[in-house]
Amino acid sequence: MPGTSDDVVDALGRALDRLGIIDAERLGPTLELAWPRVVTGFAIMSKQTADLAMVGIAVGTAGTAGLAFALGYWSIVVLLGLGLAGGTVSLVSQNYGGDRSDRASLVVKQSALIAALFAAPIMLVFGLFASELIAVLGAEPEALRHGTVYLLFVTPAVLFELLNLIASRTYTGVGDTFTEMVVRSCGAVLNVVLSALFIFGLGMGVAGAALGTTLSTGAVMVVLGWGMFGRSYGGLGMEPSPVPISLSTPLVDLAIVRQLLEVSAPEIGRRLAQGLIIFPLLWIAASFGPVVVTALEVARRVRAMINSINWGMSLASSSLVGQHLGADEESEAGAYGAGIIRLAMVVYLVVAAAVILLASPIAGLFVSGSEEVAVTTTFVAVAAISAVGLGLDGTASGALVGAGDTRWPFVASLVGRYVFALPAALVGLATPLGIGGLYLALVLESFVPGGINYGLFRSGRWKVVSRRYRPSADAGD
Repeated sequence: MPGTSDDVVDALGRALDRLGIIDAERLGPTLELAWPRVVTGFAIMSKQTADLAMVGIAVGTAGTAGLAFALGYWSIVVLLGLGLAGGTVSLVSQNYGGDRSDRASLVVKQSALIAALFAAPIMLVFGLFASELIAVLGAEPEALRHGTVYLLFVTPAVLFELLNLIASRTYTGVGDTFTEMVVRSCGAVLNVVLSALFIFGLGMGVAGAALGTTLSTGAVMVVLGWGMFGRSYGGLGMEPSPVPISLSTPLVDLAIVRQLLEVSAPEIGRRLAQGLIIFPLLWIAASFGPVVVTALEVARRVRAMINSINWGMSLASSSLVGQHLGADEESEAGAYGAGIIRLAMVVYLVVAAAVILLASPIAGLFVSGSEEVAVTTTFVAVAAISAVGLGLDGTASGALVGAGDTRWPFVASLVGRYVFALPAALVGLATPLGIGGLYLALVLESFVPGGINYGLFRSGRWKVVSRRYRPSADAGD
């Protein structure tokens, strides 16, 4: 029947194939994995974006500035989890693609245990030193108070979010992105509803935003956990994990732990390098006042929402590349990786252009007053440009992560952010460049790693690296 979704995908595939972007036969599997992840990423990123907008309405610039400082620390939690989950999706996809579901299940169990071990000290630090963590970034007294409150109320969500990321990447690694999309999207809606209730209905301000995040993240953990232990969702269209966690022995498999840490450690480093850069940038922004702090955070939120495209494209790249490598199909893995990178670039360019055109009304959703809107509008436009670099970085590094090649992407992240971006921002403090240094930093921190990782992908060395992690390389086979 004409007009069906399959017809649309087929027509789109033929058009993209003729343009040399991606082979028509590869578009279907790519979109099947990617679109639920894009929806999932957009839903997750919208939570904090909505919180920022609601706090701006209810509390004002001091509240949004405080939230910006606290969200810097929360982003470290998420990026740490993404780094560990990057190793998880690499090993799960290769073992699942190589018909070793039993071994993939052990990988998931070890990932969850490591995530819990990571969460404990972070929660302790947030609980004991929340005020000091916000103060060190140069927050003014009101922003300091609001940031401290948010960090304290969101502390329990650290464990919930790390486990959620492991579950999400496990589903991606086995080719099921629908189940996590449903759960995470419902969680995002719950987050916005609860935050609105607490912020406006109960007058809790920033504390309400944090409480909404904590409760909704906990609810997502419970629902995802149900399927991760192999339990059925009963006709809801969602599936239990085909590589379920088992409580039977062995609880710890040291060989898998070592391999997981070997693959994850550079990816954790790469992700943390992405996140830690925000602290000196916030400190620099604070020297220009709370309006610039808020504008920078709005820009980062908008860019994160654009980058939800990478939640699908990057993870589709990791999963499809990993699965084909697990089946010893190196040529097909390379073709998928290259096609997804080209497809992502087209999508990112279109979306970035749209955001630039709408930068002023977007800024008006978060701030009021002509000066605040003007400053934030420029930051939003720059963020849209820098998002294109994130698209290249995410899809290229996604292919490398699927192969288990995580060391050089870590180096690329360090170079882009600390050799190029941070010095550019610091120059703005000492020269008339001013906040223009922050604009330049936003662009350099995405395009430099993106260019390096694309070069690494084109080199093909990741195929050799992947041979160490394939099921056929397991000494127990």
